[in-house]
Amino acid sequence: MTTLADTIARIRMTDLAVAAATQQLLDNKTKPRHSLGRLEELACQIAAVRGTSAPGPLYKAIVVMGADHGVAAEGVSAYPQEVTRQMMLNFARGGAAINVLARQAGARIVVVDMGVAEALPDEPAIRAHRIGPGTANFARGPAMTRGQATAALEAGIALAGELVSEGVTLLGIGEMGIANTTASSALAAVLTGATPETVTGRGTGIDDAALARKVAVIRRAIEVNRPDPSDPLDVLTKLGGFEIGGLAGVILGGAAAGVPVVIDGFICGAAALVATRLAPTATGYLVSAHRSMELGHRHILASLSLAPLLELDLRLGEGTGAALAMPLVDAALAILRDMATFSSAGVSDSGA
Repeated sequence: MTTLADTIARIRMTDLAVAAATQQLLDNKTKPRHSLGRLEELACQIAAVRGTSAPGPLYKAIVVMGADHGVAAEGVSAYPQEVTRQMMLNFARGGAAINVLARQAGARIVVVDMGVAEALPDEPAIRAHRIGPGTANFARGPAMTRGQATAALEAGIALAGELVSEGVTLLGIGEMGIANTTASSALAAVLTGATPETVTGRGTGIDDAALARKVAVIRRAIEVNRPDPSDPLDVLTKLGGFEIGGLAGVILGGAAAGVPVVIDGFICGAAALVATRLAPTATGYLVSAHRSMELGHRHILASLSLAPLLELDLRLGEGTGAALAMPLVDAALAILRDMATFSSAGVSDSGA
Protein backbone atom coordinates (compact mmCIF):
# COMPACT_ATOMS: atom_id res chain seq x y z
CA MET A 1 0.00 0.00 0.00
CA THR A 2 1.23 3.49 -0.88
CA THR A 3 2.01 5.43 2.26
CA LEU A 4 0.97 8.97 3.04
CA ALA A 5 4.58 10.20 2.88
CA ASP A 6 5.20 8.53 -0.49
CA THR A 7 2.04 10.07 -1.93
CA ILE A 8 2.88 13.57 -0.74
CA ALA A 9 6.34 13.23 -2.28
CA ARG A 10 4.81 12.38 -5.68
CA ILE A 11 2.62 15.48 -5.94
CA ARG A 12 4.15 17.94 -8.39
CA MET A 13 3.23 21.50 -9.30
CA THR A 14 0.77 21.66 -12.17
CA ASP A 15 2.38 22.55 -15.52
CA LEU A 16 2.10 26.33 -15.94
CA ALA A 17 3.78 26.17 -19.37
CA VAL A 18 0.99 23.89 -20.57
CA ALA A 19 -1.57 26.31 -19.11
CA ALA A 20 -0.01 29.20 -21.05
CA ALA A 21 0.08 27.17 -24.27
CA THR A 22 -3.57 26.23 -23.76
CA GLN A 23 -4.53 29.88 -23.35
CA GLN A 24 -2.79 30.63 -26.65
CA LEU A 25 -4.91 27.95 -28.32
CA LEU A 26 -8.05 29.47 -26.80
CA ASP A 27 -6.97 32.93 -27.98
CA ASN A 28 -7.04 31.63 -31.55
CA LYS A 29 -10.65 30.46 -31.28
CA THR A 30 -13.41 32.47 -32.99
CA LYS A 31 -14.23 34.78 -30.08
CA PRO A 32 -12.86 37.87 -28.41
CA ARG A 33 -9.93 36.93 -26.22
CA HIS A 34 -10.88 35.71 -22.72
CA SER A 35 -14.58 36.24 -23.53
CA LEU A 36 -15.47 32.80 -22.12
CA GLY A 37 -14.02 33.86 -18.79
CA ARG A 38 -13.93 31.14 -16.16
CA LEU A 39 -14.47 28.41 -18.77
CA GLU A 40 -11.14 29.35 -20.34
CA GLU A 41 -9.45 29.36 -16.93
CA LEU A 42 -10.94 25.95 -16.23
CA ALA A 43 -9.70 24.52 -19.54
CA CYS A 44 -6.22 25.85 -18.82
CA GLN A 45 -6.25 24.39 -15.30
CA ILE A 46 -7.32 20.93 -16.45
CA ALA A 47 -4.67 21.01 -19.18
CA ALA A 48 -2.03 22.01 -16.63
CA VAL A 49 -3.08 19.18 -14.31
CA ARG A 50 -3.06 16.62 -17.11
CA GLY A 51 0.17 17.96 -18.63
CA THR A 52 -1.27 18.43 -22.14
CA SER A 53 -3.32 20.96 -24.08
CA ALA A 54 -5.37 18.04 -25.46
CA PRO A 55 -6.53 16.33 -22.24
CA GLY A 56 -8.88 13.87 -23.93
CA PRO A 57 -12.33 12.72 -22.78
CA LEU A 58 -13.30 12.77 -19.14
CA TYR A 59 -14.22 9.62 -17.24
CA LYS A 60 -15.86 10.83 -14.06
CA ALA A 61 -16.30 9.30 -10.62
CA ILE A 62 -17.67 10.86 -7.45
CA VAL A 63 -16.47 9.31 -4.20
CA VAL A 64 -19.08 9.66 -1.42
CA MET A 65 -17.66 8.74 1.98
CA GLY A 66 -19.74 8.35 5.12
CA ALA A 67 -18.92 8.06 8.82
CA ASP A 68 -20.38 8.93 12.19
CA HIS A 69 -19.14 11.45 14.75
CA GLY A 70 -19.14 11.03 18.51
CA VAL A 71 -19.75 14.74 18.96
CA ALA A 72 -23.34 14.14 17.79
CA ALA A 73 -24.00 13.22 21.44
CA GLU A 74 -23.67 16.93 22.27
CA GLY A 75 -26.90 17.75 20.40
CA VAL A 76 -25.27 19.68 17.56
CA SER A 77 -27.48 18.33 14.73
CA ALA A 78 -31.17 18.52 13.91
CA TYR A 79 -31.11 14.86 12.82
CA PRO A 80 -30.42 11.69 14.82
CA GLN A 81 -27.19 9.79 14.17
CA GLU A 82 -28.94 6.82 12.53
CA VAL A 83 -29.62 9.03 9.48
CA THR A 84 -26.00 8.53 8.41
CA ARG A 85 -26.56 4.80 8.00
CA GLN A 86 -29.96 5.26 6.38
CA MET A 87 -28.62 7.72 3.82
CA MET A 88 -25.66 5.50 2.98
CA LEU A 89 -28.14 2.78 2.05
CA ASN A 90 -30.11 5.34 0.05
CA PHE A 91 -26.95 6.23 -1.91
CA ALA A 92 -26.27 2.55 -2.58
CA ARG A 93 -29.80 2.03 -3.88
CA GLY A 94 -29.79 5.08 -6.13
CA GLY A 95 -32.43 7.21 -4.43
CA ALA A 96 -30.57 10.30 -3.18
CA ALA A 97 -29.98 13.69 -4.78
CA ILE A 98 -26.38 12.76 -5.56
CA ASN A 99 -27.55 9.70 -7.50
CA VAL A 100 -29.88 11.81 -9.63
CA LEU A 101 -27.31 14.53 -10.30
CA ALA A 102 -24.43 12.12 -10.94
CA ARG A 103 -26.53 10.35 -13.55
CA GLN A 104 -27.15 13.70 -15.22
CA ALA A 105 -23.40 14.42 -15.19
CA GLY A 106 -22.46 10.98 -16.49
CA ALA A 107 -20.45 10.25 -13.36
CA ARG A 108 -20.02 6.96 -11.56
CA ILE A 109 -20.70 6.98 -7.81
CA VAL A 110 -18.44 5.15 -5.37
CA VAL A 111 -20.01 4.88 -1.90
CA VAL A 112 -17.58 4.18 0.95
CA ASP A 113 -18.29 3.35 4.59
CA MET A 114 -15.39 4.89 6.49
CA GLY A 115 -16.95 4.30 9.90
CA VAL A 116 -20.72 4.41 10.25
CA ALA A 117 -21.65 3.69 13.87
CA GLU A 118 -23.67 0.57 13.07
CA ALA A 119 -22.06 -1.52 10.35
CA LEU A 120 -23.99 -1.58 7.10
CA PRO A 121 -25.41 -4.79 5.63
CA ASP A 122 -23.60 -6.36 2.71
CA GLU A 123 -24.35 -4.18 -0.30
CA PRO A 124 -22.43 -4.55 -3.57
CA ALA A 125 -22.64 -0.77 -4.04
CA ILE A 126 -20.95 0.05 -0.70
CA ARG A 127 -17.24 -0.36 -0.13
CA ALA A 128 -16.16 -0.91 3.46
CA HIS A 129 -12.99 0.84 4.64
CA ARG A 130 -14.12 1.14 8.24
CA ILE A 131 -11.61 2.81 10.51
CA GLY A 132 -13.93 2.35 13.50
CA PRO A 133 -17.62 2.63 14.50
CA GLY A 134 -17.56 6.42 14.34
CA THR A 135 -15.15 8.81 15.99
CA ALA A 136 -15.00 9.56 19.70
CA ASN A 137 -16.69 12.69 21.09
CA PHE A 138 -14.01 15.32 20.51
CA ALA A 139 -15.58 17.63 23.09
CA ARG A 140 -14.03 15.27 25.67
CA GLY A 141 -10.79 14.18 23.98
CA PRO A 142 -9.31 13.37 20.55
CA ALA A 143 -11.73 12.25 17.84
CA MET A 144 -9.37 9.43 16.85
CA THR A 145 -5.80 8.22 17.20
CA ARG A 146 -3.03 9.45 14.95
CA GLY A 147 -2.83 5.94 13.51
CA GLN A 148 -6.53 6.04 12.63
CA ALA A 149 -6.13 9.44 10.97
CA THR A 150 -3.27 8.09 8.86
CA ALA A 151 -5.29 4.98 8.00
CA ALA A 152 -8.22 7.14 6.82
CA LEU A 153 -5.93 9.22 4.62
CA GLU A 154 -4.25 6.15 3.17
CA ALA A 155 -7.62 4.48 2.46
CA GLY A 156 -8.58 7.51 0.37
CA ILE A 157 -5.21 7.51 -1.37
CA ALA A 158 -5.58 3.83 -2.27
CA LEU A 159 -9.11 4.33 -3.58
CA ALA A 160 -8.07 7.27 -5.77
CA GLY A 161 -5.22 5.20 -7.16
CA GLU A 162 -7.58 2.33 -7.92
CA LEU A 163 -10.06 4.57 -9.73
CA VAL A 164 -7.33 6.22 -11.79
CA SER A 165 -5.97 2.79 -12.74
CA GLU A 166 -9.48 1.97 -14.00
CA GLY A 167 -9.41 5.00 -16.29
CA VAL A 168 -11.00 7.75 -14.21
CA THR A 169 -9.68 11.16 -15.29
CA LEU A 170 -11.92 13.45 -13.20
CA LEU A 171 -12.63 12.80 -9.54
CA GLY A 172 -15.31 14.41 -7.41
CA ILE A 173 -15.81 14.10 -3.66
CA GLY A 174 -18.87 14.13 -1.40
CA GLU A 175 -19.77 13.03 2.13
CA MET A 176 -22.37 11.95 4.63
CA GLY A 177 -22.14 12.06 8.41
CA ILE A 178 -24.44 13.52 11.03
CA ALA A 179 -22.49 16.20 12.98
CA ASN A 180 -19.78 16.47 10.34
CA THR A 181 -20.36 20.21 9.95
CA THR A 182 -19.31 20.48 13.61
CA ALA A 183 -16.06 18.64 12.88
CA SER A 184 -15.52 20.72 9.75
CA SER A 185 -16.09 23.98 11.62
CA ALA A 186 -13.55 22.93 14.23
CA LEU A 187 -11.02 22.02 11.54
CA ALA A 188 -11.66 25.29 9.72
CA ALA A 189 -11.22 27.35 12.88
CA VAL A 190 -7.85 25.81 13.66
CA LEU A 191 -6.47 25.58 10.11
CA THR A 192 -7.57 29.07 8.99
CA GLY A 193 -7.15 30.84 12.32
CA ALA A 194 -10.78 32.00 12.35
CA THR A 195 -12.92 32.06 15.48
CA PRO A 196 -15.49 29.29 15.96
CA GLU A 197 -18.32 31.82 15.64
CA THR A 198 -17.23 32.89 12.16
CA VAL A 199 -16.94 29.38 10.71
CA THR A 200 -19.92 27.64 12.34
CA GLY A 201 -23.28 27.49 10.60
CA ARG A 202 -26.62 25.77 11.00
CA GLY A 203 -25.68 22.50 9.27
CA THR A 204 -28.84 20.42 9.01
CA GLY A 205 -30.98 23.40 10.01
CA ILE A 206 -30.54 23.82 13.76
CA ASP A 207 -32.22 26.63 15.69
CA ASP A 208 -30.50 29.50 17.51
CA ALA A 209 -30.11 27.62 20.80
CA ALA A 210 -28.54 24.62 19.09
CA LEU A 211 -26.24 26.90 17.09
CA ALA A 212 -24.98 28.54 20.29
CA ARG A 213 -24.45 25.07 21.79
CA LYS A 214 -22.57 23.97 18.65
CA VAL A 215 -20.20 26.96 18.85
CA ALA A 216 -19.60 26.29 22.55
CA VAL A 217 -18.87 22.61 21.84
CA ILE A 218 -16.31 23.54 19.17
CA ARG A 219 -14.66 26.07 21.45
CA ARG A 220 -14.47 23.46 24.24
CA ALA A 221 -13.06 20.84 21.86
CA ILE A 222 -10.26 23.16 20.80
CA GLU A 223 -9.47 23.98 24.43
CA VAL A 224 -9.53 20.33 25.50
CA ASN A 225 -7.48 18.97 22.61
CA ARG A 226 -5.09 21.85 21.90
CA PRO A 227 -4.48 20.85 18.26
CA ASP A 228 -1.25 22.06 16.66
CA PRO A 229 -2.12 24.18 13.57
CA SER A 230 1.34 23.51 12.14
CA ASP A 231 0.67 19.75 12.18
CA PRO A 232 -2.40 19.03 10.01
CA LEU A 233 -2.35 15.35 10.93
CA ASP A 234 -2.64 16.35 14.60
CA VAL A 235 -5.58 18.62 13.78
CA LEU A 236 -7.33 15.85 11.85
CA THR A 237 -6.64 13.39 14.67
CA LYS A 238 -8.13 15.60 17.35
CA LEU A 239 -11.02 17.28 15.54
CA GLY A 240 -11.74 15.42 12.31
CA GLY A 241 -13.84 12.56 11.03
CA PHE A 242 -13.01 9.31 9.29
CA GLU A 243 -14.80 10.43 6.11
CA ILE A 244 -13.02 13.80 6.16
CA GLY A 245 -9.66 12.06 6.42
CA GLY A 246 -10.64 9.65 3.66
CA LEU A 247 -11.65 12.47 1.33
CA ALA A 248 -8.42 14.33 2.05
CA GLY A 249 -6.70 11.12 0.98
CA VAL A 250 -8.69 11.01 -2.28
CA ILE A 251 -7.47 14.55 -3.02
CA LEU A 252 -3.86 13.58 -2.33
CA GLY A 253 -4.14 10.38 -4.34
CA GLY A 254 -5.75 12.18 -7.27
CA ALA A 255 -3.10 14.90 -7.25
CA ALA A 256 -0.29 12.34 -7.07
CA ALA A 257 -1.77 10.63 -10.14
CA GLY A 258 -2.21 13.87 -12.08
CA VAL A 259 -6.02 13.88 -11.92
CA PRO A 260 -8.12 16.96 -11.04
CA VAL A 261 -10.52 16.73 -8.10
CA VAL A 262 -13.83 18.61 -7.97
CA ILE A 263 -14.57 19.42 -4.34
CA ASP A 264 -18.12 19.84 -3.09
CA GLY A 265 -19.08 22.16 -0.24
CA PHE A 266 -18.11 22.86 3.34
CA ILE A 267 -17.14 19.41 4.60
CA CYS A 268 -15.21 18.61 1.43
CA GLY A 269 -13.60 22.01 1.80
CA ALA A 270 -12.42 21.02 5.27
CA ALA A 271 -10.96 17.84 3.75
CA ALA A 272 -9.22 20.00 1.16
CA LEU A 273 -7.76 22.16 3.94
CA VAL A 274 -6.25 19.06 5.56
CA ALA A 275 -4.94 17.76 2.23
CA THR A 276 -3.35 21.02 1.16
CA ARG A 277 -1.79 21.66 4.55
CA LEU A 278 -0.14 18.24 4.18
CA ALA A 279 0.81 18.89 0.53
CA PRO A 280 0.46 22.54 -0.55
CA THR A 281 1.07 21.72 -4.22
CA ALA A 282 -2.18 19.72 -4.23
CA THR A 283 -4.11 23.02 -4.34
CA GLY A 284 -3.52 23.32 -8.09
CA TYR A 285 -5.47 20.10 -8.67
CA LEU A 286 -8.63 21.35 -6.95
CA VAL A 287 -11.73 22.63 -8.72
CA SER A 288 -14.17 24.30 -6.33
CA ALA A 289 -17.67 23.30 -7.41
CA HIS A 290 -19.70 25.86 -5.49
CA ARG A 291 -19.93 28.15 -2.50
CA SER A 292 -22.03 26.54 0.21
CA MET A 293 -24.53 28.33 2.42
CA GLU A 294 -22.49 27.13 5.40
CA LEU A 295 -20.89 30.13 7.09
CA GLY A 296 -17.36 28.74 7.22
CA HIS A 297 -17.11 27.78 3.56
CA ARG A 298 -16.13 31.31 2.53
CA HIS A 299 -13.23 31.22 4.97
CA ILE A 300 -12.09 27.87 3.61
CA LEU A 301 -12.26 28.98 -0.02
CA ALA A 302 -10.39 32.20 0.80
CA SER A 303 -7.72 30.22 2.65
CA LEU A 304 -7.34 27.91 -0.36
CA SER A 305 -7.46 30.84 -2.85
CA LEU A 306 -10.20 29.02 -4.76
CA ALA A 307 -13.06 30.65 -6.66
CA PRO A 308 -16.19 28.47 -6.84
CA LEU A 309 -17.79 27.79 -10.21
CA LEU A 310 -21.37 27.99 -8.91
CA GLU A 311 -23.34 29.78 -6.23
CA LEU A 312 -26.71 28.08 -5.87
CA ASP A 313 -27.37 28.38 -2.12
CA LEU A 314 -26.68 24.65 -1.67
CA ARG A 315 -26.12 23.13 1.75
CA LEU A 316 -26.92 19.46 1.15
CA GLY A 317 -23.50 17.87 0.73
CA GLU A 318 -23.32 14.33 -0.68
CA GLY A 319 -21.21 15.62 -3.59
CA THR A 320 -24.24 17.27 -5.22
CA GLY A 321 -22.35 20.47 -6.02
CA ALA A 322 -19.51 18.46 -7.54
CA ALA A 323 -21.96 16.64 -9.81
CA LEU A 324 -23.49 19.95 -10.92
CA ALA A 325 -20.05 21.42 -11.71
CA MET A 326 -18.72 18.48 -13.72
CA PRO A 327 -20.63 19.43 -16.91
CA LEU A 328 -18.84 22.79 -16.79
CA VAL A 329 -15.52 20.94 -16.94
CA ASP A 330 -16.89 19.01 -19.93
CA ALA A 331 -17.94 22.28 -21.56
CA ALA A 332 -14.55 23.93 -21.02
CA LEU A 333 -12.72 21.04 -22.65
CA ALA A 334 -15.25 20.87 -25.50
CA ILE A 335 -14.50 24.52 -26.32
CA LEU A 336 -10.79 23.74 -26.34
CA ARG A 337 -11.26 20.64 -28.47
CA ASP A 338 -14.09 21.48 -30.89
CA MET A 339 -14.33 25.22 -31.44
CA ALA A 340 -13.04 26.57 -34.76
CA THR A 341 -10.04 28.86 -35.00
CA PHE A 342 -10.02 32.17 -36.86
CA SER A 343 -7.92 30.53 -39.57
CA SER A 344 -10.01 27.36 -39.99
CA ALA A 345 -13.29 29.27 -40.05
CA GLY A 346 -12.10 32.10 -42.29
CA VAL A 347 -12.96 34.71 -39.65
CA SER A 348 -10.91 37.88 -39.32
CA ASP A 349 -9.05 38.22 -36.04
CA SER A 350 -8.91 41.57 -34.29
CA GLY A 351 -5.37 40.81 -33.14
CA ALA A 352 -3.94 40.43 -29.69
